[in-house]
Amino acid sequence: MIRPETPACRFAPSPTGYLHLGHAYSALFSWQKAREVSARFLLRIEDIDTTRCRKIFEQALYEDLAWLGLEWEIPVRRQSEHLPEYQSALDKLAQRGLIYPCFCTRKDIAEEIGQSGNAPHGPDGVIYPGICKHLSSSEQKDRKDGGAPYALRLHMDRALAQSGTLFWQDLAAGDVHATPEIFGDVVLARKDIATSYHLSVTLDDALQGITYVTRGRDLFEATHIHRLLQALLDLPVPRWHHHELVSDDQGVRLAKRHNALAIRVLREEGKKPDDIRKMIGLL
Repeated sequence: MIRPETPACRFAPSPTGYLHLGHAYSALFSWQKAREVSARFLLRIEDIDTTRCRKIFEQALYEDLAWLGLEWEIPVRRQSEHLPEYQSALDKLAQRGLIYPCFCTRKDIAEEIGQSGNAPHGPDGVIYPGICKHLSSSEQKDRKDGGAPYALRLHMDRALAQSGTLFWQDLAAGDVHATPEIFGDVVLARKDIATSYHLSVTLDDALQGITYVTRGRDLFEATHIHRLLQALLDLPVPRWHHHELVSDDQGVRLAKRHNALAIRVLREEGKKPDDIRKMIGLL
């Protein structure tokens, strides 16, 4: 598929907490990139994790981003409202024999790895050892009919055979050879959650016509998988720019799990938008 002619950037947070300084950096970085290249700027709410996402956090995101001076196109795309589109993509992959159900628990995987004595690792940790990869169709059906929980995994060997050699362009790193095999058979959906980050973000960027994907350096490796999914689903290929992460004085990344300062707390303390820009080095 041909890349859209109109350039577009996006900021795609998950409403699982209040906007913090790391988020502000990523949002402002994308906003500034959009202005540099005269691109559209879109906001997307990645709310597929129904166990952690909250409307109160989503509303706070809108308020804090507007306070920072950002403007975005309306309506905002919310992933929870587009589950049929992700299912359609899964159906296309299934028709080509590229996904399979995995019924393994974490305990099953740990035991298999323990018996093998050699556990290859990828960016997400231990690579899935393929326990369910060769189950027959009847075995898969029997387990599903029995109500067993399962995940849908990408059959990496077949996917690579169909995609061929792939590259992607990062504005900071240059041309990168895609090596999605370092992840093994990644999960693309679960029985109780109809999509995964890898599948939904790839499809969303294509459907929204995103041409510049700006995001943190911590997601650099994930792009190997996204480039593969683009090839398998015949989606346009954007350019990426993985920016550095914002850290505190001790070098600790500013993120929710590290109790980074929330923008609304700083607002209550009297900080102004330019103060935030100074704090994250984007003034």
